[in-house]
Order: sequence, then C-alpha cells, then structure tokens
Amino acid sequence: MTEGTLSRRIVADRIHGIQEMMAEIRLLPLESREAFFADRRNLWAAESCLRRALEALLDLGQHILAKHFAVGTSEDKEIARQLETRGILPPPESNLLQTLAGYRNRLVHFYHVVTHDELYQICTVHLEDVERVLASLKDRLRNHPDRLDEAL
Repeated sequence: MTEGTLSRRIVADRIHGIQEMMAEIRLLPLESREAFFADRRNLWAAESCLRRALEALLDLGQHILAKHFAVGTSEDKEIARQLETRGILPPPESNLLQTLAGYRNRLVHFYHVVTHDELYQICTVHLEDVERVLASLKDRLRNHPDRLDEAL
C-alpha cells in the first residue's frame, strides 16, 4: 500500500450516504415511543439506515487511512484509533467513533441482542454522535483539499 490522494468520488459518495441515512431516520416518527412502535416497519427502517450510515462512516475513515497514510486496518475500532494517532480525529471523536464501530458490529453480528428500545434510544438521542464524527472528518478534508484527487 502506498500513500496517495483520496478519491473525491468515494469521499463524496460516503458523505452523501451518511447524510441520506441520517435524514431517512429523522423522517421516522421519533417524537414518541408510541408513534415509532405503532408500525413495526419503523424498526427495520431505523436499523437498516443506522447500520448503513455507520458502515459508510467507517468506510470513509478506512479510505482516509489507506490513501492518505497507506495504513490498512482489520477491525472497525482500529480505524478510530488510527485516525486519532495520525491527527485526523481528536480524542473525543475517536472515542465516539470506537463506540459507534462497536455498535455497528453489534448490529451486524449480534443483531439478535439489540433491543427495540435500544434502537429507539439511539435514533432519538445519539444520531448527533454520527454527525459529530462526520463533521470532524469533513473539517479535516476541507482543510486539506490538496489530498483529494480531481477525478469524479
């Protein structure tokens, strides 16, 4: 693996995907538990959108590490640690991304233990955590436009 420039297309695609999934979750009836749980499809929509947003966030981090630093990772939480080590994420956002990576792994591998109440709680209280990490990555990219290729 060699250092190079980040793909502007991949970066834009992942950012757009995260934002789109967050918007879809916010379209769900999150104003009350009763409204959310009145239609069981809300659970599955929320779970799918959240999982996809987390996967895109981790993919973005992995792309930054691979292309900007020639660093590969085999575990999702390691993406957060490596981004912090290389000065891409400050410690609070790195810790947050590690938590989000753990939750993504639970959604994928231990889906049977993620409760409906837990999913509702995340969608009503913790969506900003995803957006906070994304904002930190976007700030870094905005401050280093020379690291992005021009090809779309």
